[in-house]
Amino acid sequence: MKFIPRAAVIAAALLVAAAPSLAGAALNWPAARIVLLPPGAKGVPQGYLPALSCASKGNCVAGGAYTDAKGDTQGLLSDEINGVWRGAVTITPPSDAAASAKVTVLSTACGAPGTCSAVGSYEDKSGDTEGFVDSEVGNAWRGAVAVALPADAIVAGQNAELRSIACASAGNCSVVGTFSARGTPLATTQGLVLSEVRGVWQKALEVRLPGATNVNPFVVLNQVACASAGNCSAVGSYIDDNGATHGLLVNETSSRWSSGQSLGLPASASAYPDASLSSVTCVPTGACSAIGNYENAAGDGEGLVVSESAHVWKRATALVMPPGARANPHTFFYGFSAISCASATNCSVGGQYTDSSGLYQGFFADEVNGVWQGAVELKLPSGATQTGKNGGVVALSCTSASACSAGGAYLDSSGNYQALVITRVNGAWQGGTKVSLPASAASVGVDGGVYGLICESPNACTATGSYLRSSTVYEGFTISVN
Repeated sequence: MKFIPRAAVIAAALLVAAAPSLAGAALNWPAARIVLLPPGAKGVPQGYLPALSCASKGNCVAGGAYTDAKGDTQGLLSDEINGVWRGAVTITPPSDAAASAKVTVLSTACGAPGTCSAVGSYEDKSGDTEGFVDSEVGNAWRGAVAVALPADAIVAGQNAELRSIACASAGNCSVVGTFSARGTPLATTQGLVLSEVRGVWQKALEVRLPGATNVNPFVVLNQVACASAGNCSAVGSYIDDNGATHGLLVNETSSRWSSGQSLGLPASASAYPDASLSSVTCVPTGACSAIGNYENAAGDGEGLVVSESAHVWKRATALVMPPGARANPHTFFYGFSAISCASATNCSVGGQYTDSSGLYQGFFADEVNGVWQGAVELKLPSGATQTGKNGGVVALSCTSASACSAGGAYLDSSGNYQALVITRVNGAWQGGTKVSLPASAASVGVDGGVYGLICESPNACTATGSYLRSSTVYEGFTISVN
């Protein structure tokens, strides 16, 4: 899995679904098949797909982008309907879009089968970057609509981006992103929140930050998740007036967004912690959990987890890397769906760290009945020695306190990146299994691998990934067995 900067605005189109298995056994993933892109498509830009959502078993949507015959980037959406993946469709850009609008889907969410939404960014006729929402009704996408930004947004030179959407039910969704606001002496990067309530999109609001902030707080909102309609949490980061970067938490209660909160860090944190939250998930009871990174007093890059109940966020807990980890493990999360909770006190996370030999490895850490266990190293297929800088655990999904599935990438014995899938059975993570690629392709490349994964039951999962069709062209792949 290629490291992707938070500001990346490229996307891919790719899909994977898990095969049936016996209860209590590892999933049996069949060989992958190529995704059918729109006519004239030349491939998937950098093999990147950030968008995957499922309303129910066999009813999902994936989104990203593709390169058309002219070399332009087009927005892409593909639906799975009753277990059958349909051909990908091109997003109709907003009315003010440039001729080459670079439409990019960054997140999708489904409130019900055939009723989904997609958000992302595009370039308008003035050359500015704007945010959009596209809605699907009855399995038909209506076309992208530009989002009206908060009142203090700048007019010229805008750089808006809608990063994440979550829908608790049909017509009830929440979105987070960033935009350029008026500032002195220059424009500032601020966070925004946007809610759909009973089918009506409300006005985008600027996130109110905690305490004194930097002249430019460089707000980042990475992800949003909802426990129920109008009750959601968003995570990211901001910079305070001392130049320190802090984790940012924002709650929505009964469709009203509150002021942001600064993340309470572990006692080992540095005064300048460079903290950020990358992923969040919520369970129907209302509890949410999030993961991120921070620096301790020694300057080591560590991972953390933090939980919330009754709209109150607790102090974060530092993750303990596996035995043999480097003193500075450089713990890293890709920020797609690297945390999943089967209940308020039973969660799993996955990411990457560096071992004492300086090799990159994947890891899992599990919360069992409210207590976080020490992380365990990802077990790689035969012949592999490490995940590589662009590998590790990228996405996971848990359907019970002891049953989860995950996906990522690793380096094989020839030095090629491969996609792999892993299953947690009866509370224990099994060895990773290589994904068999279409047309016997040799590698997923430095930008490929599994990007997203959602399980509706222990025997039914959907994930996203990409591979190298040639030395320079990426394609999506599908595995659909229900």
